[in-house]
Amino acid sequence: MSRAKVRQPKKRRGLPAAVLPMYIWTAAFVLLPLLYIVVVSFMTPDRAAGALPIFTLGNYARLADPIFLDVFLRSLRLALETTVITFLLGYPFAYCMSRLKDKAKNIVMLLVIIPFWTNSLLRTYGWIIMLRGNGVVNTLLTGWGLIDQPLSLLYNYGSTLLGMAYSLIPFMILPAYSSVEKLDRAAVEAARDLGAGKIRAFFTVTLPLTLPGILSGCVLVFVPSTGMFFISDLMGGAKVSMLGNLINEQVHTARNLPFAAVLSLVMLAMALVFIFVYRKATGESELEGMA
Repeated sequence: MSRAKVRQPKKRRGLPAAVLPMYIWTAAFVLLPLLYIVVVSFMTPDRAAGALPIFTLGNYARLADPIFLDVFLRSLRLALETTVITFLLGYPFAYCMSRLKDKAKNIVMLLVIIPFWTNSLLRTYGWIIMLRGNGVVNTLLTGWGLIDQPLSLLYNYGSTLLGMAYSLIPFMILPAYSSVEKLDRAAVEAARDLGAGKIRAFFTVTLPLTLPGILSGCVLVFVPSTGMFFISDLMGGAKVSMLGNLINEQVHTARNLPFAAVLSLVMLAMALVFIFVYRKATGESELEGMA
């Protein structure tokens, strides 16, 4: 008897029909706008038209100006400090929330998510009402006799940092909580059985195993904190200028679209570097976990 030939399934060529809409959407709403910004960044500024199709490198040369360099460093500092503060507050909160009973856990989770249901601008105005000269905080401190004159709690770097941390801390809590919730408690118990104390077991087992969630929260906090210009405008009183404020000013006031495009690309580069570090760190942590 002759052996029947087994037909190998033919490999399909081209993109699957289910994936094609995603590529079209990405090209139309991500790649094309990004390409437009790159092209505009090389154009010549014009106050009437915004930009003229005369290509130059002068827009990038302006980044060497000490004023813009100072704004860049301040934005980077604010983003990093916001990330650190949200981690120091959000991770312990997420860890404690994961150890609650189911009913209490659901209530706390609801309280964390509720701010997403209200406009961030309204919440920022709430902080302004509390921190202004005749606000709640100064009124209480004066009434208790702790201060003689109202404190200057608004329109400075500290109030801007407070507004940033408050607005973005849920983005740290949620991924950290998800990572802690999935933690294998048996690994922690094994470390305790081998003689490790609570603190040592936390830093040698719990913290490394929850590192992906921590890094995810850091990315979700760092990236938007570089561009939330309305918080520095409202709570910083336009005294604390960030990259987002500078881009807004170049677009609406100076009508310098090419330089605004350059600053936008700088902000994008900052985010990409941070995401690259995140990918490298999470990749190494996953490899260590598999080992």
